Amino acid sequence: MSVGKPRSLVLIPSYNTGPKLWETVEEARRFWEPIWVVVDGSSDGSEERLCRRAEGDPGLRVFSLSRNHGKGAAILHGLREAAKLGFTHALTMDADGQHPASAIPEFLAASAASPDAMVLGLPVFDRSAPPLRVGGRKISNWLARLETAGGDVGDVLFGFRVYPILPLLEVMESCRTMRRFDFDPEAVVRLLWKGLVPVHLPARVRYFSAQEGGVSQFRYLRDNLLLARMHVRLLAGLLPRLFRGGG
Repeated sequence: MSVGKPRSLVLIPSYNTGPKLWETVEEARRFWEPIWVVVDGSSDGSEERLCRRAEGDPGLRVFSLSRNHGKGAAILHGLREAAKLGFTHALTMDADGQHPASAIPEFLAASAASPDAMVLGLPVFDRSAPPLRVGGRKISNWLARLETAGGDVGDVLFGFRVYPILPLLEVMESCRTMRRFDFDPEAVVRLLWKGLVPVHLPARVRYFSAQEGGVSQFRYLRDNLLLARMHVRLLAGLLPRLFRGGG
Protein backbone atom coordinates (compact mmCIF):
# COMPACT_ATOMS: atom_id res chain seq x y z
CA MET A 1 0.00 0.00 0.00
CA SER A 2 1.47 3.34 -1.01
CA VAL A 3 2.15 5.89 1.71
CA GLY A 4 1.33 8.74 -0.68
CA LYS A 5 3.38 11.57 -2.14
CA PRO A 6 6.58 11.80 -0.09
CA ARG A 7 7.16 14.65 2.30
CA SER A 8 10.42 14.06 4.10
CA LEU A 9 12.43 15.44 7.00
CA VAL A 10 15.72 14.61 8.70
CA LEU A 11 15.36 13.45 12.30
CA ILE A 12 18.36 13.57 14.66
CA PRO A 13 18.11 12.17 18.21
CA SER A 14 20.78 13.51 20.56
CA TYR A 15 21.97 12.79 24.07
CA ASN A 16 25.01 14.62 25.50
CA THR A 17 26.81 14.85 22.15
CA GLY A 18 28.50 18.15 22.98
CA PRO A 19 29.82 20.38 20.18
CA LYS A 20 29.37 17.55 17.66
CA LEU A 21 25.62 18.17 17.76
CA TRP A 22 26.04 21.71 16.38
CA GLU A 23 28.49 20.50 13.73
CA THR A 24 26.19 17.67 12.67
CA VAL A 25 23.14 19.89 12.38
CA GLU A 26 25.07 22.61 10.53
CA GLU A 27 26.25 20.06 7.99
CA ALA A 28 22.83 18.41 7.62
CA ARG A 29 21.19 21.80 7.22
CA ARG A 30 23.38 22.44 4.16
CA PHE A 31 21.75 19.52 2.37
CA TRP A 32 18.13 19.45 3.55
CA GLU A 33 15.27 21.12 5.32
CA PRO A 34 13.55 20.64 7.57
CA ILE A 35 15.99 19.25 10.11
CA TRP A 36 14.43 18.16 13.39
CA VAL A 37 16.49 17.47 16.51
CA VAL A 38 15.12 15.62 19.53
CA VAL A 39 17.32 16.33 22.55
CA ASP A 40 16.81 13.34 24.80
CA GLY A 41 17.25 14.82 28.27
CA SER A 42 20.81 16.02 27.69
CA SER A 43 22.63 17.54 30.66
CA ASP A 44 25.58 19.05 28.77
CA GLY A 45 23.79 22.12 27.41
CA SER A 46 24.56 21.07 23.85
CA GLU A 47 21.15 22.17 22.59
CA GLU A 48 21.25 25.76 23.88
CA ARG A 49 23.04 27.26 20.87
CA LEU A 50 20.89 25.14 18.57
CA CYS A 51 17.66 26.40 20.12
CA ARG A 52 18.75 30.00 19.58
CA ARG A 53 19.46 29.26 15.93
CA ALA A 54 16.09 27.53 15.50
CA GLU A 55 14.33 30.75 16.56
CA GLY A 56 15.48 32.37 13.31
CA ASP A 57 15.61 29.31 11.06
CA PRO A 58 12.27 27.87 9.91
CA GLY A 59 14.14 24.88 8.49
CA LEU A 60 15.29 23.79 11.95
CA ARG A 61 13.19 22.57 14.86
CA VAL A 62 14.42 21.41 18.26
CA PHE A 63 12.48 19.30 20.77
CA SER A 64 13.88 19.08 24.30
CA LEU A 65 12.72 16.14 26.42
CA SER A 66 12.83 16.60 30.18
CA ARG A 67 14.74 13.38 30.87
CA ASN A 68 16.63 10.70 29.01
CA HIS A 69 14.35 8.02 27.54
CA GLY A 70 16.63 6.39 24.94
CA LYS A 71 17.36 6.73 21.24
CA GLY A 72 14.26 4.88 20.07
CA ALA A 73 12.01 6.87 22.38
CA ALA A 74 13.48 10.13 21.07
CA ILE A 75 12.86 9.02 17.49
CA LEU A 76 9.32 7.98 18.40
CA HIS A 77 8.65 11.45 19.79
CA GLY A 78 9.82 13.00 16.55
CA LEU A 79 7.82 10.57 14.41
CA ARG A 80 4.59 11.34 16.26
CA GLU A 81 5.08 15.07 15.81
CA ALA A 82 6.01 14.60 12.15
CA ALA A 83 2.92 12.50 11.44
CA LYS A 84 0.71 15.23 12.90
CA LEU A 85 2.10 17.67 10.35
CA GLY A 86 1.68 15.34 7.39
CA PHE A 87 5.27 14.19 6.89
CA THR A 88 5.50 10.76 5.29
CA HIS A 89 9.19 9.86 5.58
CA ALA A 90 12.01 10.44 8.05
CA LEU A 91 15.73 10.06 7.50
CA THR A 92 17.36 9.23 10.82
CA MET A 93 20.99 10.02 11.53
CA ASP A 94 23.18 10.16 14.62
CA ALA A 95 24.15 13.44 16.26
CA ASP A 96 27.83 12.57 16.74
CA GLY A 97 29.01 13.34 13.22
CA GLN A 98 29.61 9.73 12.18
CA HIS A 99 26.97 9.70 9.45
CA PRO A 100 27.51 11.48 6.09
CA ALA A 101 25.21 14.50 5.78
CA SER A 102 26.26 14.81 2.13
CA ALA A 103 24.41 11.54 1.43
CA ILE A 104 21.05 12.91 2.64
CA PRO A 105 19.81 14.00 -0.83
CA GLU A 106 20.76 10.64 -2.37
CA PHE A 107 18.96 8.65 0.33
CA LEU A 108 15.84 10.79 0.20
CA ALA A 109 15.79 10.63 -3.60
CA ALA A 110 15.90 6.83 -3.36
CA SER A 111 13.06 6.98 -0.85
CA ALA A 112 11.01 9.21 -3.15
CA ALA A 113 11.56 6.73 -6.00
CA SER A 114 10.39 3.81 -3.79
CA PRO A 115 8.12 5.43 -1.16
CA ASP A 116 6.85 2.12 0.23
CA ALA A 117 10.40 0.90 0.93
CA MET A 118 12.84 1.58 3.74
CA VAL A 119 16.21 2.85 2.54
CA LEU A 120 18.94 1.28 4.66
CA GLY A 121 22.51 2.51 4.76
CA LEU A 122 25.35 0.04 4.29
CA PRO A 123 28.32 1.37 6.27
CA VAL A 124 31.63 1.88 4.49
CA PHE A 125 34.22 1.88 7.27
CA ASP A 126 37.61 3.55 7.24
CA ARG A 127 40.59 3.07 9.54
CA SER A 128 38.90 5.02 12.32
CA ALA A 129 36.39 2.21 12.91
CA PRO A 130 37.07 0.16 16.09
CA PRO A 131 37.64 -3.48 15.02
CA LEU A 132 35.55 -4.75 17.94
CA ARG A 133 32.55 -2.69 16.81
CA VAL A 134 32.95 -3.73 13.17
CA GLY A 135 33.30 -7.40 14.02
CA GLY A 136 30.58 -7.47 16.66
CA ARG A 137 27.89 -6.13 14.33
CA LYS A 138 28.31 -9.19 12.13
CA ILE A 139 26.65 -11.22 14.88
CA SER A 140 23.60 -8.96 14.97
CA ASN A 141 23.35 -9.05 11.18
CA TRP A 142 23.51 -12.85 11.15
CA LEU A 143 20.85 -13.10 13.86
CA ALA A 144 18.59 -10.62 12.05
CA ARG A 145 18.79 -12.73 8.89
CA LEU A 146 17.78 -15.71 11.01
CA GLU A 147 14.90 -13.77 12.60
CA THR A 148 13.58 -12.78 9.18
CA ALA A 149 14.05 -16.27 7.69
CA GLY A 150 16.78 -15.08 5.35
CA GLY A 151 15.55 -11.53 4.85
CA ASP A 152 17.68 -8.88 3.15
CA VAL A 153 18.63 -7.07 6.35
CA GLY A 154 21.83 -5.36 5.22
CA ASP A 155 23.45 -3.84 8.33
CA VAL A 156 20.87 -3.66 11.10
CA LEU A 157 22.97 -1.51 13.46
CA PHE A 158 23.64 1.33 11.05
CA GLY A 159 21.20 4.11 11.88
CA PHE A 160 21.54 6.21 8.73
CA ARG A 161 18.33 5.26 6.93
CA VAL A 162 14.95 6.45 5.66
CA TYR A 163 11.67 5.10 7.04
CA PRO A 164 8.09 5.50 5.89
CA ILE A 165 6.70 7.10 9.03
CA LEU A 166 3.28 5.48 9.39
CA PRO A 167 4.43 1.83 9.15
CA LEU A 168 7.21 2.51 11.64
CA LEU A 169 4.79 4.22 14.02
CA GLU A 170 2.43 1.25 13.81
CA VAL A 171 5.26 -1.12 14.68
CA MET A 172 6.60 0.97 17.56
CA GLU A 173 3.23 1.67 19.12
CA SER A 174 2.34 -2.03 19.03
CA CYS A 175 5.15 -2.92 21.45
CA ARG A 176 7.00 -1.49 24.44
CA THR A 177 10.47 -2.26 23.13
CA MET A 178 12.59 -0.42 20.51
CA ARG A 179 12.99 2.54 22.87
CA ARG A 180 16.75 2.44 23.40
CA PHE A 181 19.74 1.08 21.52
CA ASP A 182 17.60 -1.84 20.36
CA PHE A 183 15.70 0.52 18.05
CA ASP A 184 17.78 0.22 14.87
CA PRO A 185 17.96 -3.59 14.54
CA GLU A 186 14.44 -4.27 15.80
CA ALA A 187 12.96 -1.69 13.44
CA VAL A 188 14.47 -3.47 10.42
CA VAL A 189 13.29 -6.91 11.54
CA ARG A 190 9.76 -5.84 12.39
CA LEU A 191 9.33 -3.79 9.22
CA LEU A 192 10.51 -6.75 7.16
CA TRP A 193 7.92 -8.85 8.99
CA LYS A 194 5.41 -6.21 8.03
CA GLY A 195 6.31 -6.64 4.36
CA LEU A 196 8.38 -3.51 3.68
CA VAL A 197 11.02 -3.94 0.99
CA PRO A 198 14.55 -2.73 1.77
CA VAL A 199 16.67 -0.60 -0.53
CA HIS A 200 20.38 -0.60 0.36
CA LEU A 201 22.78 2.26 -0.30
CA PRO A 202 26.42 2.55 0.80
CA ALA A 203 27.36 5.38 3.15
CA ARG A 204 30.72 6.29 4.61
CA VAL A 205 31.21 6.21 8.37
CA ARG A 206 33.75 8.09 10.42
CA TYR A 207 34.55 7.43 14.05
CA PHE A 208 35.98 10.48 15.82
CA SER A 209 38.56 10.19 18.58
CA ALA A 210 38.04 11.89 21.92
CA GLN A 211 40.61 14.48 20.87
CA GLU A 212 38.44 15.25 17.84
CA GLY A 213 35.35 15.70 20.01
CA GLY A 214 34.01 12.22 19.40
CA VAL A 215 31.43 10.89 21.83
CA SER A 216 29.70 7.55 22.13
CA GLN A 217 26.80 6.52 24.34
CA PHE A 218 27.33 2.84 23.52
CA ARG A 219 28.22 0.80 26.60
CA TYR A 220 29.51 -2.65 25.72
CA LEU A 221 28.06 -4.62 28.63
CA ARG A 222 24.77 -2.75 29.02
CA ASP A 223 23.94 -2.47 25.34
CA ASN A 224 25.14 -5.92 24.33
CA LEU A 225 22.87 -7.37 27.01
CA LEU A 226 20.03 -5.25 25.61
CA LEU A 227 20.73 -6.58 22.12
CA ALA A 228 20.92 -10.16 23.40
CA ARG A 229 17.48 -9.87 25.01
CA MET A 230 16.14 -8.30 21.83
CA HIS A 231 17.39 -11.16 19.66
CA VAL A 232 15.88 -13.74 22.00
CA ARG A 233 12.58 -11.86 21.80
CA LEU A 234 12.67 -11.63 18.02
CA LEU A 235 13.63 -15.27 17.56
CA ALA A 236 10.68 -16.21 19.77
CA GLY A 237 8.46 -13.97 17.66
CA LEU A 238 9.61 -15.66 14.46
CA LEU A 239 8.39 -19.11 15.47
CA PRO A 240 4.63 -18.45 15.32
CA ARG A 241 5.14 -16.60 12.04
CA LEU A 242 6.79 -19.65 10.54
CA PHE A 243 3.94 -21.87 11.67
CA ARG A 244 1.43 -19.42 10.15
CA GLY A 245 3.46 -19.29 6.94
CA GLY A 246 4.30 -15.61 7.50
CA GLY A 247 8.07 -15.91 7.98
